[in-house]
Amino acid sequence: MQIVPEPASVVVKLMEAHARYPSPERGSSYDEVLAEVQARAAQTGSIGKADIGALMLWKRLNLSTMWSRKLNEMPDSKVRAITRSAIELARDLSVPTPEAAGSARSVLLTLPGCRQGAAVASTILTAGAPDRMAVYDRRAVDALVVLGYPHPNGYYRRFLATVCDLVELLNQEAGVNWCPRDMDKALFILGE
Repeated sequence: MQIVPEPASVVVKLMEAHARYPSPERGSSYDEVLAEVQARAAQTGSIGKADIGALMLWKRLNLSTMWSRKLNEMPDSKVRAITRSAIELARDLSVPTPEAAGSARSVLLTLPGCRQGAAVASTILTAGAPDRMAVYDRRAVDALVVLGYPHPNGYYRRFLATVCDLVELLNQEAGVNWCPRDMDKALFILGE
């Protein structure tokens, strides 16, 4: 049986968690790498291998994996073509965010590192469409479950649907103007 979370308690927990996220306003350089990649993606419309490497440093992932070797062997022009298509779908405002996320995620299935789970793919999509996408992270998923929401089981579209529902709740109840990335910051801290 699904436990329905109390909206007021969810709002308070998320607002408090978001306030603890490391930010430049609090003297943190934590998101510098992500911001740099976002700026380049905004200019080029794509993300290449060097930027994916930077994003994986930001996410603190182990890159001594088979997928990272395969990605490194792939021509950067092919990586950029794949990420360009995915980012275009993620940015498409004519489609609801969860559907855009699912379509963009599907395009990234051809990219090494994006075939299993949603962590790497969601990071690439968040760098390419920061106002619409959110980072799928173990901590964020743990926070959703603790709050009483269903586990997305690795499905990015499902994760984004819940994140968007929470964004709508926070924006209405707390009078903020959050996007999915703001929510993933709060969930990340809440799930630590």
